[in-house]
Amino acid sequence: MMPKVEIYGLRGIPSIREGDDLGEIITDTAERQGLSIRNGDIIVVTQKIVSKSEGRVVDLRTVTPSPFAKKIARRARKDPAHVEVILGQTKEIVKMQGQHLITETVQGFVCANAGVDKSNVQEERTVSLLPRDPDDSALRLRSRIRTITGADVAVIVSDTFGRPWRIGQTNVAVGISGMRPLIDYRGRKDMYGRTLQLTIMAVADELAAASELVMGKSDRVPVALIRGYRYPRGRGSVKETIRPKEYDLFR
Repeated sequence: MMPKVEIYGLRGIPSIREGDDLGEIITDTAERQGLSIRNGDIIVVTQKIVSKSEGRVVDLRTVTPSPFAKKIARRARKDPAHVEVILGQTKEIVKMQGQHLITETVQGFVCANAGVDKSNVQEERTVSLLPRDPDDSALRLRSRIRTITGADVAVIVSDTFGRPWRIGQTNVAVGISGMRPLIDYRGRKDMYGRTLQLTIMAVADELAAASELVMGKSDRVPVALIRGYRYPRGRGSVKETIRPKEYDLFR
C-alpha cells in the first residue's frame, strides 16, 4: 500500500472560555463529524484555545506600563500596555528593529512579542499568552482524551512563528505529549549508501505546519486530527527542538 496521511479540520468548536473541558469538546466535535478518535491519531490544537481554557488572557486595561515599556512602545509604535505584558513573558530581548520585537520567552522559545497575541481574541483590549508549560498542557489534554475515548493519541499544541531565513510564517509545535518531536537520521545510510551526518527531522513541527492547511487563521477551525502517520512514540518534550543559544547563528 502507498503511504497515506489524512488531515481533518474539526469544525464547530465553540468559543473557548477559562475552565472549558477541551478534551470533551474535541471528542464530541470529532464524533459529530463521524471521526471517532482512534489509537495512533494525532490531535493538533492551537495554542490560542489552550491558553483561553487555562485563563492565560490579559485585559490590557488592567495593565500599568513601566517607564521601560513606554520607551520601547514609543520606539516600536506599540501599545505600552501590550509591551508591558510582552516584557512580563520575556527572558531576554533578542532583537528590536522598527516595529519588530523578538524575544526569548520564559518557556525558552525565540519568537515575536514573546508569543503575546491579539489575534482570534474577541475582546479588543485583550491578549493571550502562551501556556505556562505547553508540554504539560498537551499531556493533560492527551490524558483527558484517553479517559473519554480509551484511545492512545499524540497531542501537539501549535502556534504560528516567523522564520529568520524565510518569508512567511508557519505553524510549529510549542507543546507535545505522546511522541518524540525529532527523528534523528544521523548514522543511517542514504539511498546511495552514504552515511548521513547532520539530518534531524523536526516531525512535530512538520505535523503542526501540515495541520494549518485545514485550520486557516480565521476559519474557526482550531483543532485538526491527523491519521495515518506513524509518529515516533515516547515521552518527548518540545524543549528538544529548541536550539541551544551557543549554536544559534541568528543571535
